[in-house]
Amino acid sequence: MALALVTAIVLRRPSMLPWKRRLATWMGAIAGAGIGAKLPFLLAGDVLFGDGKTLLSGFAGGYLGVEIAKLAAGIREKTGDAFAVPLAASVAVGRWGCFFNGCCGAPWAPIAESAFHAGMAVMLWTVEGVESLRWQLLKLYLICYGVFRFGMEFARSEPRIAWGLTPYHFGAAGLTLMMTVLWIVDDRRKARVATPPGGVSTRTTSCES
Repeated sequence: MALALVTAIVLRRPSMLPWKRRLATWMGAIAGAGIGAKLPFLLAGDVLFGDGKTLLSGFAGGYLGVEIAKLAAGIREKTGDAFAVPLAASVAVGRWGCFFNGCCGAPWAPIAESAFHAGMAVMLWTVEGVESLRWQLLKLYLICYGVFRFGMEFARSEPRIAWGLTPYHFGAAGLTLMMTVLWIVDDRRKARVATPPGGVSTRTTSCES
């Protein structure tokens, strides 16, 4: 986990935000992800410092944590793109902790996940400058992970709760749906910013990434 955090810090993207505001978003992400990853197990009766954690709700918690931190700090700029590459790379590293601790429902699952996240980090890095994906890189990553994880669950040994599906199937579907809706909302917002009521096309110079 420590090495994964170092990876994220080393790969952090340039930002126009003052350092205090950047720190607020990072702290929101870390706190939200930690709480989100643990919350389903706490609700299920796991002890506070037990082993139970899940990446799916950690992603959702991290996303919400950043939004809460931005609201508290008065940050209006879009910041998700800056998290995409560091997050994917850090999860690729962190999944090896899962491998050495024997979790994730199958011995090969953490290796497959690490390869997926490493591949996503490279792909996201190559498309960082694509205008059509501005504001959407983090959502692209999480949508891809939701689809990947949904498929992975059929090969894992987690308990089935309904229709032959595990709780993680529902979590993956929920994450994918949530990010898809947010993608549509942000695309519409981006269109409004690009073409104001006067009809003159503009491009915001704030820190969208």
